Amino acid sequence: MISGMKRTVLAGLASAVMALGALTAAVPGNAAATSPLASSSFVSGQILVKFRDNAAASGVLGQHGLREGPAVGSTGAHLITVPAGKELHLVEALSHNPAVEYAEPDELATATSDDEYFPRQYALHNVGQAFTNTAGTKTVAAGTDNADVDAVEAWTVTTGGDTRVAIIDSGVAINHPDISSRVVERANFSDTAIVVDEDYDRYGHGTHVAGIVAAARDNTIGVAGVCPDCAILDAKVLNDSGSGSSSGIANGINWAVSKGAQVINMSLGRRVSSRTLEAAVNNAWNAGVVIVAAAGNGGTQAQVYPGAYPNVIAVAATDNNDMKASFSTYGKWVDVAAPGVGVYSTFPTYPFTLGGQNGRSMGYDIETGTSMASPIVAATAALVWNTAAGTSNIEVRKKIEATANPIKGTGTYWKYGRVDACKAVGCTK
Repeated sequence: MISGMKRTVLAGLASAVMALGALTAAVPGNAAATSPLASSSFVSGQILVKFRDNAAASGVLGQHGLREGPAVGSTGAHLITVPAGKELHLVEALSHNPAVEYAEPDELATATSDDEYFPRQYALHNVGQAFTNTAGTKTVAAGTDNADVDAVEAWTVTTGGDTRVAIIDSGVAINHPDISSRVVERANFSDTAIVVDEDYDRYGHGTHVAGIVAAARDNTIGVAGVCPDCAILDAKVLNDSGSGSSSGIANGINWAVSKGAQVINMSLGRRVSSRTLEAAVNNAWNAGVVIVAAAGNGGTQAQVYPGAYPNVIAVAATDNNDMKASFSTYGKWVDVAAPGVGVYSTFPTYPFTLGGQNGRSMGYDIETGTSMASPIVAATAALVWNTAAGTSNIEVRKKIEATANPIKGTGTYWKYGRVDACKAVGCTK
């Protein structure tokens, strides 16, 4: 039984400081604004001011009841604290003073992407957007701003650096333009005989999971993965019906370890424990691998394996309002949560089983389940591996859990909260 069916980072740091006009769409209610200032998003309670002569700063600011503030690097500008709601008024007033070279709001720059469906990827960057599936027949209602894992912010620190993530699943579509190039090794441990390339994933589940982890970014098509520069190890253990054996899964885990996996994702599960499967999990953990698995879609507290094994990070699903998904398995045995409702990702570009069952489009579409939440966490772990904190699987797991946001349900539905990739890699928002 499988446990679920389940803007981008800048192209280089220079893209982070982007044209402010491009950010207006991120500000609700500003569509009719005509002033460039009125249509921008900025930090409340502070502005940037550069004086022609710093000796005049104290007097000029004092006229408005303000004090001098710290320099902003070597720019010559100073960060001035102002009353919230008065930012634009004070910028206007100071701009007319001959002692001031310029005054401006402290704008919020949001990294963006040219991936076609990125605006639908609320799990990576949630601005409260509503969106539809690829066919336009199903709408995901507007969510809550910032109910996401802050992947875009995390990319200012790392995009993965070829960290190896094993996808133990139904395979990855071998010719998909957005994900197949990230696959560096593949092996088949299912009962499906690989006759043609498409046989690597006729079910569709593994391709969707892989895209969540490492779909290419800024390539004008499709979506972006949480760890877009990660490398994928494709271990096919599930057949065209989405089922697989404990032995096949264990063999997939062992193979992944032998190929240098640093993270293993298993978006699959069973109600009955297996000593063989647990041994494979423990061997992988002892070899230094971070192991992540879906908690299941039963809507109960019943443990699901391999997620319930101590050496596995078990992942529940949340929606775009940071609420527990109604279907998600939960309980104190579950470690963290991540978005798992209406998650947009890759699908095979040829007919596949989940497409027929769930009405999903070829190429890209949404899917729902803890199977979608798990790879978000696995990809976050891969990002952490590529930072100074990535010294061991123990430290990577600690970082994932310690930096999770304690949203509603933490302590009851899951131990640590909803995963935050930005905090996990040590970036600031």
